[in-house]
Amino acid sequence: MSERKVLNKYYPPDFDPSKIPKLKLPKDRQYVVRLMAPFNMRCKTCGEYIYKGKKFNARKETVQNELYMGLPIFRFYIKCTRCLAEITFKTDPENTDYAMEHGATRNFQAEKLMEEEEKKIQRDREEEELNNPMKVLENRTRDSKMEMEVLENLQELKELNQRQAQVDFEGMIDQYRELEKREREREKEEDERETKEMLDRALVKRLRDSDSDSDQEEQSSSSTQPNASRTDKPTDILTTDRPTETQGSSAGGVKRAKVESWERSVGKLGGGGTLGSLVVRKKPAAAVGKPGPMAPPAAPSSKTDSKALTADSTKTTKPIPAQNGSSLSLLGAYSDSDSNDSE
Repeated sequence: MSERKVLNKYYPPDFDPSKIPKLKLPKDRQYVVRLMAPFNMRCKTCGEYIYKGKKFNARKETVQNELYMGLPIFRFYIKCTRCLAEITFKTDPENTDYAMEHGATRNFQAEKLMEEEEKKIQRDREEEELNNPMKVLENRTRDSKMEMEVLENLQELKELNQRQAQVDFEGMIDQYRELEKREREREKEEDERETKEMLDRALVKRLRDSDSDSDQEEQSSSSTQPNASRTDKPTDILTTDRPTETQGSSAGGVKRAKVESWERSVGKLGGGGTLGSLVVRKKPAAAVGKPGPMAPPAAPSSKTDSKALTADSTKTTKPIPAQNGSSLSLLGAYSDSDSNDSE
């Protein structure tokens, strides 16, 4: 079985290659190739941006009468994706790049322009040095001066790096943490001191307020005590003894004052009042315990005294001890005594 993929062909002994007819093709013949845009460009016709790497079906041809060190230069034809305008660029083996030729402008070629400018400056300098020997000396002096400056800067950088290498970063971090800790403790102490001062001020203010209140109470009590000692109780008329002949007119005046104070506080005991039937004059305990010679009663000063005397003469009741309650509680006690007597 013959081999399917052979590289060597069989040539018979009588083979003559000159007898093979040659196909004549034009030198500027174009080929259709698939390629990508080698750089970013912008169409001059419609302003469409064509980014680097976009694929095109391009026509390729060989540039006539242009060679670089025996290498041919190729030209490529593409169409704009928006307006279908023709754009051409060719290879640049000298700079290992592509050169825009027609139909668009190249974008983002600042680096390339800078490199071209540097090459131009270098070329002009070499031409000047060939024709002017003094220019060579100036260029060498400037280059040596620049080299010394670069060495000085390099030495400064080395010294700076050595200083930074000698710095103990761990120690610096520890010191910083210690300072932070002390600062926090100081702030805490200040807060505690301020809080304590505020509490002390509040306590002092409270004590002052309480002292002032106690002083006011003492002053009010001292001012009310003489009045209380001067004023008579409304119930004194119920517990006082009946006036005798030896008391005279002064006793009658005191009794009238007591009666008036009682009427002001409780009301009139006589007439058609409701309290008049409830209150009855009682005999003192000494008179009930030991009978003795009775002095003739003085003339009653008012209707209330006369009624109290008549009621005292008609009824005998048990002695009731004096109570320090209010007038209404005394009235209740007297009403209970009346009910007991009636029974």
